[in-house]
Amino acid sequence: MEVCYQLPVLPLDRPVPKHVLSRRGAISFSSSSSLFGAPDPRQLSQRRGAISYDSSDQTALYIRMLGACVVFKQLFARDVRVRSQVGFEPERRSSHPYLCIDFRTLHTRLSCGSSPADSGTEKRVHRLLSFQRYLHSSRLLRGIPQQIPLHILDEDYSGQARCMLEKVGSWNFDIFLFDKLTNGNSLITLTLHLLNQYGLVDLFQLDMVKLWRFLVLVQEDYHNDNPYHNSVHAADVTQAMYCYLQEPMLSKSLTSYDILLGLLAAATHDLDHPGVNQPFLIKTDHYLATLYRNTSVLENHHWKSAVGLLRETGLFSHLPPEDSMNMERELGSLILATDISRQNDYLSRFRTHLDQESLGLSNASHRHFVLQMALKCADICNPCRPWELSKQWSEKVTEEFFEQGDIEKKHKLQVSPLCDRETNTVGNIQIGFMTYVAEPLFGEWARFSDTRLSQTMLGHMGLNKASWGGLQAEQTAISEETETSARGSRSKEIPQGSRKS
Repeated sequence: MEVCYQLPVLPLDRPVPKHVLSRRGAISFSSSSSLFGAPDPRQLSQRRGAISYDSSDQTALYIRMLGACVVFKQLFARDVRVRSQVGFEPERRSSHPYLCIDFRTLHTRLSCGSSPADSGTEKRVHRLLSFQRYLHSSRLLRGIPQQIPLHILDEDYSGQARCMLEKVGSWNFDIFLFDKLTNGNSLITLTLHLLNQYGLVDLFQLDMVKLWRFLVLVQEDYHNDNPYHNSVHAADVTQAMYCYLQEPMLSKSLTSYDILLGLLAAATHDLDHPGVNQPFLIKTDHYLATLYRNTSVLENHHWKSAVGLLRETGLFSHLPPEDSMNMERELGSLILATDISRQNDYLSRFRTHLDQESLGLSNASHRHFVLQMALKCADICNPCRPWELSKQWSEKVTEEFFEQGDIEKKHKLQVSPLCDRETNTVGNIQIGFMTYVAEPLFGEWARFSDTRLSQTMLGHMGLNKASWGGLQAEQTAISEETETSARGSRSKEIPQGSRKS
């Protein structure tokens, strides 16, 4: 099977040929895949993150690293069974889960199998890059100015952004304004502030250089050309998670370890999201759907991407290996809980605990379950925000749905539910989401934590639902009036002589 994005290894000091694909991360939109017709080598694909819309990539393995081309070839020849013809393309540094190669194994084998002359090259292999950062590095080495400024370690937030952080626990926190005030670095700034506020940096002896690098890489691996699933959404979820962590039921019982996991899970829960949903990946036979057997495909990918960043930066390398592995596993458990297709399972379990009053937060497994529910609430809390914020999020998520529908129409695929812009509106999508998804979840959360915040969220959701209903009624009235006027205009254009007496 031929892969549409197949490139030879290119030295970083040479310009990228014009035929190299224009991509968004690692997802490909090429209509040249075998799903849509015979591949045309002249056509270019776009990719986002580690995901390709081209079904011919379903068994492809991609790695991107900075330099070390010779070592790449040796590594693939010796350790990796490539099931399709794949060029040595610069790809995600978190691709190692797909290859089942641990970083320690990778480095050990490279060290044992190369000569002293290759030592300088080997050092560069240790640095794995996302595609976006690979391109930035390439531009710098070729003397092309970088569009996005490099983050510096002593960069600090000040002025209005600092004032906003003083009220970071407010449910009315405007993440859109905060993102502007931090020059698009809302996720980095907010997460670092919360970790410091809880004293987690000192408590877990986190290296500030590694922590800063980790947060920068996390933010960069969100695709900000996604209308909804971008770094601002991740920052918004992290801020909502902080609000829930402050609730009396949680603040009295959660350990520092629980809080660290909760904040990291919120920041990374949609890492490298491609802007399409799981059914799209399944029906296009995407290789990630095959890899994860059509189960929590995106959530598994977000988790593996987060683990890749943790290992790349060595954020927890000072901890005992067993503790580090447990943290990675529990981080995955939290991220996997955000799979909306498993909503009823979690909700049913939560409701049973509340009915039987069996939740004991002195129990570590029960605390973890409550963290899962808190992250689920934070992930879909947009309908519970004040109207000015909720409306913006509603429009953004709907536009992302519609963009997927446009892609499906372009390639003559069955359009997914809610993704057809000709038959759906923001209002009816949001009313349905609130009715069948948000209200049941937040109703149970209010039973668990009956506080002012819970009542505020339910109040906002009720008002927002009514507002969308009013807008829907207005749009329907306008449409009917327009149709009536059009019919009247057509009747006037009929000549008198053509009418029956």
